[in-house]
Amino acid sequence: MNVVFISPHFPLYFHNFCSRLKERGVNVLGIGDEDYNLISDETKNSVTEYYRVSNLENFEEVENACRFYENKYGAIDWIESQNEYWLEMEATLRSKFNVNSGTKIENMSPMKYKSKMKEVYKKANIPCARYDYVRTYESCIDFANKVGYPIIAKPDNGVGANSTYKLNNEEDVSRFFNERDENVLYIVEEFIKGQVETFDGITDSNKNILISSSHVMLSSIMDCVNEKQDAKFYSQPVKNRDIEVIGEKVVKAFDTRSRFFHFEFFRLSEDKKGLGKKGDLVGLEVNMRAPGAYMPDMINYTYDVDVYSIWADMLIYDKSFVDVDKKYSVGYVSRRNEGKYKNSIDSIKNKYKDKILIDTSVPKVLSEAMGDRVFIARSKNENDLFDIMNLITEKI
Repeated sequence: MNVVFISPHFPLYFHNFCSRLKERGVNVLGIGDEDYNLISDETKNSVTEYYRVSNLENFEEVENACRFYENKYGAIDWIESQNEYWLEMEATLRSKFNVNSGTKIENMSPMKYKSKMKEVYKKANIPCARYDYVRTYESCIDFANKVGYPIIAKPDNGVGANSTYKLNNEEDVSRFFNERDENVLYIVEEFIKGQVETFDGITDSNKNILISSSHVMLSSIMDCVNEKQDAKFYSQPVKNRDIEVIGEKVVKAFDTRSRFFHFEFFRLSEDKKGLGKKGDLVGLEVNMRAPGAYMPDMINYTYDVDVYSIWADMLIYDKSFVDVDKKYSVGYVSRRNEGKYKNSIDSIKNKYKDKILIDTSVPKVLSEAMGDRVFIARSKNENDLFDIMNLITEKI
């Protein structure tokens, strides 16, 4: 089997996807824009071969790399990146090289355009926020008057919370029109008060879920980016919960064949006319790739499994060979370099010792959303986990 993996060197832990495939005898054919001598030894050892292009944004270069691999190794069976930024490139390459193991570019729009996602939600009877395309200043004001301030403006085809605006009044709308990139299509949608909860997992070729997990966001990604807040979220039980029910509906509604997936929902903190009652779940976004921010590792720590191996077995055998049973509560918490924190990391580690599993710095390109320094903690007691997370983020 020949698997092309785009950007195996970044994010830094993505070598795990590649190594599990290579261990199982797969030709893992990496394409990246970093000099081979500068990538980690883990990445070097995880791929069969690495083809360097000068710029991953240059589709022709990446296509030539795939053509080289096809001529050397034979037909390409899979093309993957697990990165939202490269999904459309993946899909275009699948169409070019007739790779049928994933979504092709002609079917990609419901997975990339937020307006198209909402259409699929509606067909599946999943409530979602009302929206409109950004056309003129007057049309935005009309939309705000219809749904009430604040409203959210975001690129229709965007990644994460980049270029997302919270507009509280007409002055904010005016500033948005002055600052926005006029070459980017934006939508505006009604603001929903609630907490973001995820539904993450892996499916087989028939959309059967092989493993699933859920994370509760204690801070919004938008606020982390725009207001430099500390990021905090934790794993919650999934089985026989409403998050599992609505998550399975979304899996069936989209092209989730043989994929990692990462769905986001709002849990309403108050009644919202047209959407639901306090506590109900509302569709937010779908992401057809592995969740970011060390969530794959959090899933591993929650279930005592290896999701990278589960994903590799799905690619090769279309099945999983492990039983999934939640054993721990796992939390993610970050600090900002400029933050003034009450408790030293050494004191926290001395107190909780082996309950803090990861302590690492975040590359600058990712730190806006993830924080500058990230900690992953685990405990069998959820309240104990919350104590650890609060100690890490407690300010002076």
